[in-house]
Amino acid sequence: MAGEWVKRKIGSLGRVVTGKTPTTADSSNFGGPYPFITIPDLDGRVLIDRTERTLSERGAEILRSCLLPPGAVMMSCIATVGKCGITTQPSFTNQQINSVIPNDDVDSRFLYYVFTQLGHELESSGSGGSVYTNVSKSRFSNIEVLIPVDLGEQRAIAHILGTLDDKIELNRRLSETLEQMARALFKAWFVDFEPVRAKMEGRWQRGQSLPGLPAHLYDLFPDRLVESELGEIPEGWEVKAIGEMAEVVGGSTPKTNRAEFWEGGTYHWVTPKDLSHLSLPVLLDTERKITDAGLAQISSGLLPQGTVLLSSRAPIGYLAIAEVPVAVNQGFIAMRPRQGVSNLFLLHWARAAHDEIISHANGSTFLEISKASFRPIRLVAPPPAVMLAYDRLSRPLYRRVVENERESHTLAALRDALLPKLIRGEIRVKDAERFLKERGLC
Repeated sequence: MAGEWVKRKIGSLGRVVTGKTPTTADSSNFGGPYPFITIPDLDGRVLIDRTERTLSERGAEILRSCLLPPGAVMMSCIATVGKCGITTQPSFTNQQINSVIPNDDVDSRFLYYVFTQLGHELESSGSGGSVYTNVSKSRFSNIEVLIPVDLGEQRAIAHILGTLDDKIELNRRLSETLEQMARALFKAWFVDFEPVRAKMEGRWQRGQSLPGLPAHLYDLFPDRLVESELGEIPEGWEVKAIGEMAEVVGGSTPKTNRAEFWEGGTYHWVTPKDLSHLSLPVLLDTERKITDAGLAQISSGLLPQGTVLLSSRAPIGYLAIAEVPVAVNQGFIAMRPRQGVSNLFLLHWARAAHDEIISHANGSTFLEISKASFRPIRLVAPPPAVMLAYDRLSRPLYRRVVENERESHTLAALRDALLPKLIRGEIRVKDAERFLKERGLC
């Protein structure tokens, strides 16, 4: 070890705070300057700088004893345990999260990494209830962790792991920007028909380039809109069923009690759960894999890379492009683009048409859309030349997103391999630093 390490109870590392929720019946408690952090906000980011909900000054006053300063380290302790994050500004959490406001001898970022390893301890500390795991404030406070006495060593360890997380976060932010650009391009061309309107209104002249409208594309677009069953659409464009644009298939689950379908499997088998944690619509891996025998149980077989996946129930709407060949379970609409159709067009159409897709779903327990109900959904289909131009403009954006996601997966695997060894003092900081420098990461 680089220095002395000691076991300490979490409660001795700082003040432990369990969050609360102000009454939701009074809307004046919400919508203000204070982040109100719940489990969905603990989405893999280290620094929680944005949240789904906020509290007003009134709501903050009600929960003033639960106020967390910047640098507080949070962990979910009810239902889903072990999700972590660090506050970046004065914030509040709900009752599912325990937080530590660290003492001066404890580094926030180091403590965050310690907490990410506490999933097993939290499970074993839970109440054992049949409905959900519940780690109380007192049980949480009594969990023992191993930490270096030297604050400098804590910071050095946190710096090594943080270097990897910072690069992952940078990739995520860049990819989100690229994805927003791709969505905006789709909306402009295929929802708002902006190129056509720009020509109609004289805002786009031959030889002129506009944002998202290079000059060489001028002749691809008409200069008038015509009536259709879906309202006004560009002249020469068609209304088609999605089933004409893509081959729509579903999947199934091989019997889970048949070991020969699962053990040693090499084929990616995807469920909606695999898409639920994605921040970007790129699927690189799946939690479970199946064998040749398992694959033979699924009528749609192995779908090719580039297939667009849409969850069809509980909930409807998770979306991704499979960047590996996959088999799917029964919770999907899988779209294989037909000749001349871009899978990026299908991806962004499915996102833009979410409400329309939902309107064709049914079910008493939960909404589900069947393949038969999905295939007839109508959409505006551009001519092949416009489809090709769109793909050529949007494809580089998507490829960069995929590259970023692949790099982030590699970085996360490296971080996860180093993390337990570093925070238990099993490898020296200098050795870890040298390891990262050899890979150009530190």
